[in-house]
Amino acid sequence: MVRMLRPLTRAVTYKRWLHIVVAIVWPSLWLFVEEAWWTQVTAAVLLGLAGLVPVTRVVEGFQARLLLTGPRQGTGDSPEIVTTPSVTWADRGRTVVWLEARLCLGWAVAHVSVQMPLLAVDLLTAGLGPGAAADGFVSVEGHHWWYAVLAPLPLVLLAVVVVGSGHVTTALAGRLLGPSHAERMAALEERTEQLLERTRIARELHDSIGHALTVAVVQAGAARAAGDPAFTDRALEAIEETGRAALEDLERVLGVLRESERPVSGRPTLADADRLLESARASGATVDAEVTGPVGAVPGPVSREGYRILQESLTNVLRHAGAVPVRVRVHVAEGAVVLAVRNPLPAGVSGAGRGSGLRGIRERAALLGGRARTGPDGGDWQVHAELPLS
Repeated sequence: MVRMLRPLTRAVTYKRWLHIVVAIVWPSLWLFVEEAWWTQVTAAVLLGLAGLVPVTRVVEGFQARLLLTGPRQGTGDSPEIVTTPSVTWADRGRTVVWLEARLCLGWAVAHVSVQMPLLAVDLLTAGLGPGAAADGFVSVEGHHWWYAVLAPLPLVLLAVVVVGSGHVTTALAGRLLGPSHAERMAALEERTEQLLERTRIARELHDSIGHALTVAVVQAGAARAAGDPAFTDRALEAIEETGRAALEDLERVLGVLRESERPVSGRPTLADADRLLESARASGATVDAEVTGPVGAVPGPVSREGYRILQESLTNVLRHAGAVPVRVRVHVAEGAVVLAVRNPLPAGVSGAGRGSGLRGIRERAALLGGRARTGPDGGDWQVHAELPLS
């Protein structure tokens, strides 16, 4: 019983009722001009013409959001209602149907809302007195007490109509004022772009901060083991330089979060690869690097992703193998950039590698239409990536 009465305690029930009744306010004014059938037909025709105006969808959408759904809009408890102008004729047609349906439903609900309380009064009067007024809904002679027992029934019917019509109107609004197929596709594409951007930012943070922390840990451990003040000074200098570069990368990534329209041209590219190589050398690794081809002419997206692949490859070497000889090859050919990083395979490692960093390398290459191989190769650990220039 309490559950059945709960809708009558919610403000949204009466806001929906108000939304329905408001639809007939201005058509009702025509009755003061002349009470004839053609006045209501004219009102319906004018509503249909108004529905063809693109901005009408905006007005109806805002009104429906405010009165039908309120703060619950977009939470999944109510249908989605858009507030953008009609673009296609299908959108205009749905707006016309919405206006006409709202008009018809408004007349029906308003009639019930006025007549049901009057009917309850007539029944109560007929049950308690010798009879009802001649113009009442119930006109009986004599005293019939059981009419008073029936008096609450019209009020119950009114409550059912108010709650039910509110749900029906909200459902219609979701179908007729909701997004079209093209709008849903556009929203889905925008959401996909946002998710891809977040994934890219997560990779940026993983590669940059992970590289800096790895270098710092390796340098600190080597300085403590060496016990040489000169080596310790060099290690601290390398940690400082790597940390400063990581902070710059972090600022760039956070800048993307703060300014979605900020250009990506400020991110490091393969032209800045010397910074990575020097950082690895400062960590104790012997790096044999060879860069051939016009690195500066590599397109921006390819060059930036290539830099991150090289960074993650060197990070993995320092993290898992330590200060070992590393051979780095960067070759820019006519149609692709080839990145190859090899180092002695650490003892006990035989799998192909399933960490998030290696997976990120393969995903970066795949997004550019290229490919990447990571894993053991002839006693060495290798990362081999081919990134097409076009």
